[in-house]
Amino acid sequence: MPLYEYQCRSCDHTFELLVRESTRLECPKCASLELDKQLSVFAVSAPSGGTMPRSAGPAACGACGDPRGAGSCRTN
Repeated sequence: MPLYEYQCRSCDHTFELLVRESTRLECPKCASLELDKQLSVFAVSAPSGGTMPRSAGPAACGACGDPRGAGSCRTN
């Protein structure tokens, strides 16, 4: 279930919404259906000290490090 950010065209309210198949896309402030999906960003923190240790680099498949190999953690 993806989490999306929206901005209402009617009242300019910006909000996040957990979208499911049955989710009605409307502004929680004014109930308008005129929404614009926003480009979401995420934050990543690194340990203090400037550089990451070599052992903390990319995992086996470049994402989560599932020991079964590349692509094993993906749900289909």
